[in-house]
Amino acid sequence: MRSFVRLMLAALAVAALWATLVVVGSLQGWGHARLAPPDDARAFVEAATEYIRTNHRGNIGFTLLVDGHPYDGYFDSPGAPVDANTRFQVASLSKWVTAWGVMALVDADRLDLDAPIGKYLKRWRLPDSEYGNDGVTARRLLSHTAGLTDGLGYAGFPPGADPQSIEASLTQAADASPGANGRVRVGIPPGSRWEYSGGGYTLLQLLIEEISGVPFETYMEATVLQPLGMNRSTFLLAGNPSADVAEFYDADGRPATHYRFTSLAATSLYTTTADLTRFLQAHLASPDGTPPGRGVLKPATVDQMRKPHATKFGADIWGLGVMLFAPNNRGGFIIGHDGSNEPAINTTARLDPATGDGIVILETGNPLLATRLAGEWVFWHTGNIDFLLVTMNASKMGKIVVGGWIVVLLATIVWGWRTRSRPARANRAGSKSAPEERYGPSGPVDDANQAT
Repeated sequence: MRSFVRLMLAALAVAALWATLVVVGSLQGWGHARLAPPDDARAFVEAATEYIRTNHRGNIGFTLLVDGHPYDGYFDSPGAPVDANTRFQVASLSKWVTAWGVMALVDADRLDLDAPIGKYLKRWRLPDSEYGNDGVTARRLLSHTAGLTDGLGYAGFPPGADPQSIEASLTQAADASPGANGRVRVGIPPGSRWEYSGGGYTLLQLLIEEISGVPFETYMEATVLQPLGMNRSTFLLAGNPSADVAEFYDADGRPATHYRFTSLAATSLYTTTADLTRFLQAHLASPDGTPPGRGVLKPATVDQMRKPHATKFGADIWGLGVMLFAPNNRGGFIIGHDGSNEPAINTTARLDPATGDGIVILETGNPLLATRLAGEWVFWHTGNIDFLLVTMNASKMGKIVVGGWIVVLLATIVWGWRTRSRPARANRAGSKSAPEERYGPSGPVDDANQAT
């Protein structure tokens, strides 16, 4: 019994060690090859272009930045041509640009980042909660730590359907994505943990309107988009909503629906690779010496936004409106934001503030191409796996762990069987007694030759 216990403890230790090695190895990029040799931007563009040609089915725009400047890119479409000035709907990437609008109010002393959000709201109030609502602040809304449990995800409204008002959407989003309850309320203690909340950004949209006194899209155009030179960008299209926008494709490469949104701040930015390049450049000092923020935000505010404000599984993953994808090996992070929405929209803009290197990918027709390729850029640039790539590979990682556990289990069973059968064989061998020897005066007596 004691040996069996020891065997099981050893098996559990080996299984735990295997799981740890798989997780650590995945986080460290063991066995993950770079798309191109490090620091070879030309080779990366060529490899990325081949990756796109192999995997994309719709419209795509790709730009690589080196030292803060556009280096090269690739554009493709099965229909109307797209280029650096073609507008794409960018889904949740909108949140990063929205965060600049919120922080501009902070810099203007019109918003206290740590005051209860209810202080500023008149048109709508958070429902009562057992945890109270005073812990819901702009800082926590920006970092998805305000305790909201809406789970949004907005699917949008099809052509011909009128979007809800902001107040109605906050109460119960009619276009909630599958799996989201769609009610913006405090469901866990504010500040207790990171919990993604698209509804939190719709609440920030209302906040901006309450403080500025103008529609959200008007404020963002005047305060952020135009000052940064993002002249082709808008949160709300005027006139024909499909005019001058890259066509939408589903995951099979078929033309798909163009949805509209109440949640402009969270999901509805229309922008171009050229304008997002300008947005990334605004995080850096300009060649003429203009500091980061480019007059829209203070340099210290830009820096504050990329400080860690939320963690997941012990890793820093979120700042103020910006994702922290991976360490940049220079004391900071690769920053940015991704977007993903139906029918198959996937977008990303990422930047290493220490070097000015970055990547922009806007596409429809593949639900994960932009995120995967940008993850490859992060690994190519830093040698670190970004947290979204880890999340996407979690299923594969789990299969490897389980496979290892099965091997350990089988090995334990075989070892245990062999160990238990060894004493049994020895006992059986011992039970067959050797013939008794008899001795006479001069030694052993052979019974067969003994006279009767």
